[in-house]
Amino acid sequence: MIQFQPVQFNTESIAAYARLFELCFSNNSKFNSTYLRWLYTENPYGKAVGFDAWDGGVLVAHYVAVPLRIKLELQEVSALLSLNTATHPSYQGKGLFTKLADRTYDAAGQLGYAAVVGVANANSTPGFTRKLGFQLVEPLAARIGVGPLPACASRADAQLRTTWSADALAWRCRNPNNKVFVRPHDSIVQVYARGVGKFLYAYAELSRNQLDLAEVPAPGESLSPFRLYLGLEPGQARSGAYVDIPQRFRPSPLNFIYRPLSTSVQNLDRGVISFSFIDFDAY
Repeated sequence: MIQFQPVQFNTESIAAYARLFELCFSNNSKFNSTYLRWLYTENPYGKAVGFDAWDGGVLVAHYVAVPLRIKLELQEVSALLSLNTATHPSYQGKGLFTKLADRTYDAAGQLGYAAVVGVANANSTPGFTRKLGFQLVEPLAARIGVGPLPACASRADAQLRTTWSADALAWRCRNPNNKVFVRPHDSIVQVYARGVGKFLYAYAELSRNQLDLAEVPAPGESLSPFRLYLGLEPGQARSGAYVDIPQRFRPSPLNFIYRPLSTSVQNLDRGVISFSFIDFDAY
């Protein structure tokens, strides 16, 4: 009989999660114990929230969301980022992911989290919207360009945007699989991570907001001028410096999704969201 229990953070549990990810995604070495411990336990905003499914002593499914802080219609609240899920190949098609997610969101609501956000590919989006009550807000923009992002409406006025404290940003930069670097530039913070090869860096911008960047690593190398922007900005203007990546060259369109838990904001509007790679661990 399959039993469900909240995720655990001891060494044995983290190792079990790593083994399940290796079984399900053998071509992706990202989900090792070091990475999972960093992601699940070291986040200054709190430990991961999620559930496991066990069949006797066998871990057969796993799902977590990780805490973040967002401004939701100008009110700062705690939210969750839907992130890691895996189901043992022998147990797929039994609805385990939906059962784990429902338990996770029930627990999150009781813990005071206001909403769950996420980025889903084309294959997984219908499961989130039809079975779990998520809103498909809009697809993420994917562009390549040089220099700062084109001028856009104020991020401070976004209906939803993430907020980063200095210690949370420092934690994000310590991603053991792909370090993130920041560089102050006028009133913004430029954020970089290796994207594709050596010459295309993932790029985002944060409002500086008097962040103390003393403990946040600056780039230790010369950066290619070419930048990959993956995300959403409110009212972002098009510019010749950044061009859309054609759909045929994208591995899969990515969609920003949203589900309210303990908030009156039931739906979000298109064109007023601020969200980028730094917010969902794309790189």
